[in-house]
Amino acid sequence: MNSQATANQQSDIDAPSGKKRTSRAWLWVLVLCILGGGAYYLSRGPSQAQQAKSKADAAKMGGRAVPVVTMPARRGDMGIFLDGLGSVLALNTVTIRSRVDGQLDKVAFTEGQLVKEGDLLAQLDPRPFAVQLEQAEGQMAHDQALLKNANIDLERYKVLYGQDSIPKQQLDTQLALVNQYEGTLKSDQAAIDNAKLQLVYCRITAPLTGRIGLRLVDQGNMVHATDATGLAVITQLQPIAVVFNIEEDSIPQVLQKMRGNAKLRVDAWDRDKKKKLATGELFTLDNQIDQNSATLRFKALFPNEDFALFPNQFVNARLLIDTKRGTVLIPTAAVQRSPKGTYVYVVKADNTVEVREIALGPIAGDEASVESGLQPGEAVVIEGVDKLQAGSKVIPPKAAAAAGKGEAGSKQGGSPDRKQGKGE
Repeated sequence: MNSQATANQQSDIDAPSGKKRTSRAWLWVLVLCILGGGAYYLSRGPSQAQQAKSKADAAKMGGRAVPVVTMPARRGDMGIFLDGLGSVLALNTVTIRSRVDGQLDKVAFTEGQLVKEGDLLAQLDPRPFAVQLEQAEGQMAHDQALLKNANIDLERYKVLYGQDSIPKQQLDTQLALVNQYEGTLKSDQAAIDNAKLQLVYCRITAPLTGRIGLRLVDQGNMVHATDATGLAVITQLQPIAVVFNIEEDSIPQVLQKMRGNAKLRVDAWDRDKKKKLATGELFTLDNQIDQNSATLRFKALFPNEDFALFPNQFVNARLLIDTKRGTVLIPTAAVQRSPKGTYVYVVKADNTVEVREIALGPIAGDEASVESGLQPGEAVVIEGVDKLQAGSKVIPPKAAAAAGKGEAGSKQGGSPDRKQGKGE
């Protein structure tokens, strides 16, 4: 009996302890559920709040008209160009040097002047060479007199020899003397021609047409034929060449055009590719590809009638290789890009915008060709796209300008009334 009572008492003690353990377990489960729910709410709550805010902003934006600048798509021709960085190269450059030694007596050009072939550039003192000419002419006159006398004696000797009055040796000696004087006269004539040539060299003329550079020797100085610097430098500017590099992958296209005797147009643009400087034609190609850059050098000729190109000037050369006829053209400012591709904002008749995906073709300067997705005449937004989304209302440029003028007119019209009221 005592043992049974003791067992019952022990079971009564263990029962409350088991209930407490079970209630604690449920309490921990409840706490974990609350924490998990809170974490889920915190993770989802901000995203939903942002979505709600973006929807509210979208609704607000959709209700407010955005001023934009539009441009209609048009149908036209699009040139396909090969671009390359190049430099301007003069066809001919000549350093003007004196061919004789003497004092620079006169400078007949102005620095930077455009000179023509044959124009007088400088004059050396000709007096020393004039004296040499007179000496050569005097020596020739002396030798001519000797030759004349020798010829007279030769005729006499011939007569005497025919009469058997002199030996044959004397006649032959006189004939040799005549030949000697004739050779001396030729030498005298050469001396005269050389003196005349020196006088010609005293006048330094332009060997080609071009622009002359800065003067390197001042008037009054002694110049020599061996001087390294020269008097000045003349550079031919019309026509002028541009040498530029094109990638080797494009060479077959160019060669195919050249085999057909096609004249390929080349445009020279400034460093920023914003201003076209000149238009010329492709002249020739180099015969070796540069292995370091995998490019080939091209040479184009430009008339350069307005002197827009200058030797050693860096330009962007654009070689027209083909032309797409009748394609849809839009400004490049209208083209927007996303991970899915390219698109534009098209303004519909109700002054709302539509996001239109397009397939771009070649791009040339500020214009882009559209392969598909857009029709000619449809207006695309080129300014104000950062404030747009699908369905946004816009104010066309003309309407915005009219609204601005109306507001300005109302303000100007209101001030006289206020002034008149003050006066009353």
